[in-house]
Amino acid sequence: MVTEVGDKPVKRLANPLLPDRFQQPDLFICDIFDAAPKSDMAGMEHPVFSISKKPDHQTRRYENGENYIEISPSAKGMATVFDRDILIFCISQLIAALNDGREVSKTVSFKVSDYIVATGKPAGGSAYNRAEEALERLRGTTIKTNIHTGDERQWNVFGLVESAKTVRRDVDGVLQEVQVTLSDWVFNAIQAKEVLTISRDYFRLKKPLERRMYEIARKHCGKSAEWRIGLEKLRLKCGSQSSAKEFKRLVNNIIADAEQHDHFPDYDPFLEGNIVVFRSKGTVPVPVVEIYEGALDPEAYHDARTAAPGWDVRMIEQEWRAWCGREEIEPKHPARHFIKFCHSWYEKRGKP
Repeated sequence: MVTEVGDKPVKRLANPLLPDRFQQPDLFICDIFDAAPKSDMAGMEHPVFSISKKPDHQTRRYENGENYIEISPSAKGMATVFDRDILIFCISQLIAALNDGREVSKTVSFKVSDYIVATGKPAGGSAYNRAEEALERLRGTTIKTNIHTGDERQWNVFGLVESAKTVRRDVDGVLQEVQVTLSDWVFNAIQAKEVLTISRDYFRLKKPLERRMYEIARKHCGKSAEWRIGLEKLRLKCGSQSSAKEFKRLVNNIIADAEQHDHFPDYDPFLEGNIVVFRSKGTVPVPVVEIYEGALDPEAYHDARTAAPGWDVRMIEQEWRAWCGREEIEPKHPARHFIKFCHSWYEKRGKP
């Protein structure tokens, strides 16, 4: 191509760079410091994570009726229940942002120091190194399942995270900030709100089996007074590789510790023969069902009609206010939150 500068022809060169085929994905910055810890229900229900303190290189398959899940480790070993803390941190941040009406992405960036503080880990260089190793195991562990999250049924092989990369290291090479892209399996659960609030004391549990038992109790007992499960079924749901006799001994030890120290969050575990009983302590938060009463400016209704054409936005407003009450959401930007709700309403239902 030739252009003229003054009276002299100048040949314009083509762009010397190849096209950027791997553009930066939408990015969510983890910056909510008081986010309540949340865990995805599918990960709580099924034995996705290893409860071994040693590197776990065994492929395993768990079946429950027609549902199945197969977990395969990498050379670094299977992701552990302690590695799961990174996912819990990311899920908690994204759910808090959604509740605030913010846009989220499955690619998140966070400071490792914020993650360490939020999950109650001891400060020090080793914590940063462990976080890096955890990300490697999360990336390397692959899942094959027909268990769905949200409206998506996953049947192919995928990782717990799609990718993880360094954003910043200090002068000594210690990891300071990372960028993680979550798997669709996890992100679908976040978007569908298939999550549960867990106790902050979960991060203080030292034994992997204790953590797994709490997850299962939180998922199944919930706010009920009591929930029972047979030892063998619990062993399978925990993903334990111990014999039935050894597993019973380990569970008995945890129950004895709980009786002595009352440290097990939200529930008191007991053993009756070969049945494990979880009795609620009444500490699981119960949502207060009420209507959100925050004010909306007049322009919000105009934008709402654009977001949900054909619908009565006053009717949608009542649905939104009731939903905020059920979910205990108090939006910092009510108009923005309401308009996003209208947009989601229209996407799901179309024109009236």
